[in-house]
Amino acid sequence: MGQRIGGIFLLVVAVAVAVQTVVEPLYHASEEGQPYSPLWSVLDPLMVVAVAVGMLLAWLRKRAAGGGGRGSDAVTRAWLAANTWFYGLLAVAILLLWNWFNLLSPRFTAIGDETSSLVWIIIDTLLPLLLGSLGLSLLRRRE
Repeated sequence: MGQRIGGIFLLVVAVAVAVQTVVEPLYHASEEGQPYSPLWSVLDPLMVVAVAVGMLLAWLRKRAAGGGGRGSDAVTRAWLAANTWFYGLLAVAILLLWNWFNLLSPRFTAIGDETSSLVWIIIDTLLPLLLGSLGLSLLRRRE
């Protein structure tokens, strides 16, 4: 039951991020002081929580899938999917936290606005794919 609730949460966040990424240019006029829509200030913390939940659930799937370990050359579909979700979300988590902390700390000037925007679009593209597919998998899973 807990994994199904987690799956619903992941799916909701995935859809919210995907929709916001696509429609933001249609309603938000970027300005020097406000390049991004204020809705991201609500979505960013939800994204961090969703990535943490997703990594935990992917790790549980990875552990349950077994295979691919020492003495086992068999790579199953479940093992491959669990590892893709876990390590994909780990990579997104690193980028997300780095860019989010950059946003929260105006004194950090090692990167420019263009680099930050590029990293955000990479995050906003990968996150819905990883969270959405994991969420759907959890909802379809039979206990």
